[in-house]
Amino acid sequence: IGGPDSQIHSMVDAPILRSGTFAQTNSAIKMKLSCGLILLSAASCSAFSPTVLKGRSVSVSSATALSASRNRDKIASRSKWAEARGMSDDVAVAEKVEAGLKTNSDGLEYVKLVHENGSSSEIYLFGGDVTSYIDAEGIEYIAVRPDAKMDGSKPISGGLSHCFPQFGPGEIQQHGFARNVDWAVKSMDDTSVVLELAPSDYTKEMWDKEFLCTFTVSLEADQLKTSLVVDNKGEEAFDFQAALHSYFTVSALENLEISGSFEGKEFLNKMAGDGGEMQTEDRSAITIGEEYDRVYTGVNDPVLNDKGTGKSLAVLNTAGWEDTVLWNPYGDEGMGYNNFVCVESVKFDPFTLEGGASWTGDMALKASPLE
Repeated sequence: IGGPDSQIHSMVDAPILRSGTFAQTNSAIKMKLSCGLILLSAASCSAFSPTVLKGRSVSVSSATALSASRNRDKIASRSKWAEARGMSDDVAVAEKVEAGLKTNSDGLEYVKLVHENGSSSEIYLFGGDVTSYIDAEGIEYIAVRPDAKMDGSKPISGGLSHCFPQFGPGEIQQHGFARNVDWAVKSMDDTSVVLELAPSDYTKEMWDKEFLCTFTVSLEADQLKTSLVVDNKGEEAFDFQAALHSYFTVSALENLEISGSFEGKEFLNKMAGDGGEMQTEDRSAITIGEEYDRVYTGVNDPVLNDKGTGKSLAVLNTAGWEDTVLWNPYGDEGMGYNNFVCVESVKFDPFTLEGGASWTGDMALKASPLE
């Protein structure tokens, strides 16, 4: 609302009230459309400017005009309206979604991926955090909490947040340091980005290991793929934990069931007892009606089924991620508890990585109609 394209759309759809004033109205509309087109052209030019990322220049590709079916329908409708009134077909302005390196209103940089079918994703360099995945139908699957800080003052509360080299509390800060430092762009194009995290003075003060984390995000026509590779660049082995602390949108918790191989599995219920207790799951599908913090070891095939959206979202853990954590701060309105759930892809038990070796965690998100 308020952008040049929305102004053009509203003017195109405006009815002509009396045939006697057609010529005058037609002329006025042409003038307004011309102004709108100039504004839209000026706004698009910024997409061609290079952006400097942490002391190095990153060339951002030019804006990509997408031809998703819904955009073509809008353009065709505008052309038909203009043709019927003797106007130029130029009023049918193609809507553009730009891919590349961008900056939010708080100064944080992120990479925008776009697919030719209209789907998109956003990945922040701060924390290497995937904060959005919108499919070709316009449905958002990744949640960011309403209380999240998007200025780098603290880890982003939402997205596919990295926990490395520690999950939860321990010898270093909660969930490790990977979620509150800047990752570097190694390469990117319109539908994929590769980020890297290497040791710094800040990380060495907490964890003085020779590691390299490489995180790849790929936007395909029907899914979003992620891959985290941890390399031991030294000669000595080290132990680590890792997780994608993934926040997913839900229409409402009452509409949600999480299916998978949960039934009969033991899990750690951190909300029970003084420090948590082991319990056995007797349900095949999980519903959430209380505060949740549960570690299901050996379960890595969760599917979120949302009656409100009519969609199922499969979390496809195909390598490395062996466990699932379910978390929700039930009742906390400030966190927006009723519209998200964390279904986390986790390597819960510490993994020993020998010198020169690597570990890979592959996870993809794939949506389908709810059956």
